[in-house]
Amino acid sequence: MSYHWNWGILLSPVSTGEPTTYLGWIISGLWVTVSVSLCAWVIALVVGSFFGVLRTVPNKYAAAAGTIYVAIFRNIPLIAQFFIWYFVLPEILPASLGNAFKQLPPGVQFFSASVICLGLFTAARVCEQVRSGINALPRGQRAAGLAMGFTQWQTYRYVLLPVAYRIIVPPLTSEFLNIFKNSAVASTIGLLDLSAQARQLVDYTAQSYESFISVTLAYVLINLIVMSLMRWVEAKSKLPGYIGGK
Repeated sequence: MSYHWNWGILLSPVSTGEPTTYLGWIISGLWVTVSVSLCAWVIALVVGSFFGVLRTVPNKYAAAAGTIYVAIFRNIPLIAQFFIWYFVLPEILPASLGNAFKQLPPGVQFFSASVICLGLFTAARVCEQVRSGINALPRGQRAAGLAMGFTQWQTYRYVLLPVAYRIIVPPLTSEFLNIFKNSAVASTIGLLDLSAQARQLVDYTAQSYESFISVTLAYVLINLIVMSLMRWVEAKSKLPGYIGGK
């Protein structure tokens, strides 16, 4: 094999003149990936929960709204959605809003478009998890809540959702992991996340193995932390008689 390994390149100052090293680029990309993913996860959990509830309420119009949302965001490829949010949406918004977005610093544009796109895409998947969790509960729980004098929304708030969320912790773990991996697609619109920094490092150093191995290890570290966190959440929230309970 003629490849010349040089792990020391990671500690070398970057050739662009910035006061950092190539390892600093990777750490910067790691921070961007984590920031985008966590912000998008907040959107995904809130929006996904809302539409997941809509899909289970006894109102055909509300259920249809949830179904349409899921159909749109799950059936359009993620990379196409990134292009729509970053390139297309500013052009079709009212001129004042579109121009305001275009006048933002490029980094803010990349970050905000990535967070919104990734959050709403993942929300469609979270929606299905929430719907499944609610539908997995005995019908008597909803009836019991209404019989106690709760309104429909109070029944969801105090009776159904607290149990449904505990049931769906394992599938939510998978979605939480996926949002970190899917964030790599944001590099296609210019976001300097982990994958983009890896390609940039290869362009400047030609040390492709070191670059992508470092980034792979960074993703593995993220996954290990997320898995450990979600195992702890699952252990604390499991209920006897349900999935994962004793």
